[in-house]
Parts: sequence; C-alpha cells; structure tokens
Amino acid sequence: MTLPTRSRILGLGATVPEQKLTNDDLAKMVDTNDEWIVTRTGIRERRIMREDEKLSVMTADACRKAVANSGLTIDDIDVLIVCTYTPERLCPSAACETQGELGMGTKPAFDINAACSGFMYGLQVADSMVRAGVYRHVLVVGAEAQSRYVDYTDRGTCILFGDGAGAVVVGPSDDGTETGVLSILLGADARGNELITIRNACPGLGEKSPYKDTPPYIAMNGREVYKFAVRAVGEVLDNVLAQAGLTRDEVDLLIPHQANIRIIEAAAERLGLEKDRVVVNIERYGNTAAASIPLTLEEAATTGRLKSGMLAALVGFGGGFTYGACLIRW
Repeated sequence: MTLPTRSRILGLGATVPEQKLTNDDLAKMVDTNDEWIVTRTGIRERRIMREDEKLSVMTADACRKAVANSGLTIDDIDVLIVCTYTPERLCPSAACETQGELGMGTKPAFDINAACSGFMYGLQVADSMVRAGVYRHVLVVGAEAQSRYVDYTDRGTCILFGDGAGAVVVGPSDDGTETGVLSILLGADARGNELITIRNACPGLGEKSPYKDTPPYIAMNGREVYKFAVRAVGEVLDNVLAQAGLTRDEVDLLIPHQANIRIIEAAAERLGLEKDRVVVNIERYGNTAAASIPLTLEEAATTGRLKSGMLAALVGFGGGFTYGACLIRW
C-alpha cells in the first residue's frame, strides 16, 4: 500500500442554532449596551441553543453536511472525532452520542478537549491517521454548547460566547495535486491553566470545592488572555510557516479563531496581514470555541473567498493555554 504524502479536506459542513442572542437582549440581562460590546469585541449577536436542543443533534447535522459536501456517505467514514469542552455529559462522550445520531454502527468515536484549540488538535490527529494509512476518511467536528456554562450576570464573559458546530471530512490527497495539509504545529502552556476555566465543573470534589453551591460557569482573565493570544498567534504561525519552508507573504488567507476582534486585528497587524487577507465572522456568531475555525473555514469556502490554489493559515488558541496553527493548500 502506498501511503499518501499528505491529507486534505474533502468536505465541510456547519450548523448553528436558530435562536439569536443580540447585544440588545444582553443589555436587558446585565449592565451593558450594543456600542460597549461591539467596540470591545466586534460581536453583535451570537447563536444560543434552546433548552430542548441537544449538542449531539447539532453536531450530527454539521457532520452530515460535511459528508454530503465531500461526495461520500456516512458508511465511508472510518472514525469520528468530536472536539468540545462543553459536552452535555462526561460519560458517554459527545462523540459516542453523535455517532448514535449519525448511525455509524461500531465505528470508533472519541472526544478531544483542547478548548478553543480543539479543532486544531483534532485536525492533526486526523492528518496523522490518514497519512499513516490507519484510516482513509476521518470526520472531525468542533462543537460547543457554551451557553449552558455562561454566567449571564458577568458582563466580562457573557457577551462573548455562542454555540455552534463545524465539521470537515479529512482524507488522502491522492489525486496527484499539491493540495492538502502542508504543516500543523500544536502547543500548550500550563501556566495559563487558571486564566480560562469552567468553575465548579467537577461535582466529585464535593465539600472540597469552593464553588459547590454554584452551577458550573466560565471564568476568564480577559487582560491576560489577550496578551497571550496576540503573542501566541504570531509565534505559532511563524513557526508553522518555517516548518513548511514558507513565509508570511505567501499566506493568501488567515482563518483565525474568532475570540475577539481586538485580538484578531492586533495579531494581523503584528503579522503584517492586510484586512482583506483575514476572515472575520465574529459579529454574527461570537466566540464559538472549538467550532470557531471550522465554521469560519466553511464560510470562507462556500462564499468563494477561499479559492483553489490559495494558501490558508488556520490559527487557534484557548484554555490551557492551548494553541495551534495549520497551513492548507486549498
């Protein structure tokens, strides 16, 4: 068997909840307003799951779209990877629940939790599996139900997060072209462990937990996260370019994690990238964590902004701290 020299993305799919939570809606819940939020984050609205909606159903819908877009069927998928840090249950995994929704039989399925960098981690696992010949078609989906963990009394965090799912089918680049994943680089820095976290998420702590009387909620040190993100995005992108023997000038499109418009703009300026080379959709979806990059990638591809032959740079960062970058020749 001849192994592929690289993998490529065969299909993309995205799903977001119908329910919108606008800045004006938030202004009725916490001391804020539309101008304050837009100025600081670039967000105007985000999508929020209803109480009766399930993460696995939304995730499966994005997966079906990606599989259909690839020209394959669910039966062609060899393994499912779900990247999320907001599962509905610790056990079974979000992947196993999604596998059931998809009717994948006994195909392997597992979760990856790297917070907002989750999709980048999942993409590297898929790339390695395909290039090693372990599996031919890997379905990777970033999906989050963050609204279940948002403290809507904290205006520093509740304005940021939304729900959604974005999926890709990864397979061999064996058509003789130079398209596909050129390089991926991941990292983690445990010094940021307490700067983005979900408090009270482990009931097993019992009486030892200082948050035992409070539901789980997302907590974040925005100032420190900003400083880390701007630095990490520049460094990991430069490193992945060097690994591939490429330069910043060769990047046609930057597809960053949609965390905050200020972070995106500061990182782009640091990298010397003009606005027309950066894809931004944060104003409509907010920060969707592991779903952010695949949602943005799918939009760039379906709207024609990402064209054949372009070099796309995907960059993510998140709780942990975790971070990662990937170069794809489309």
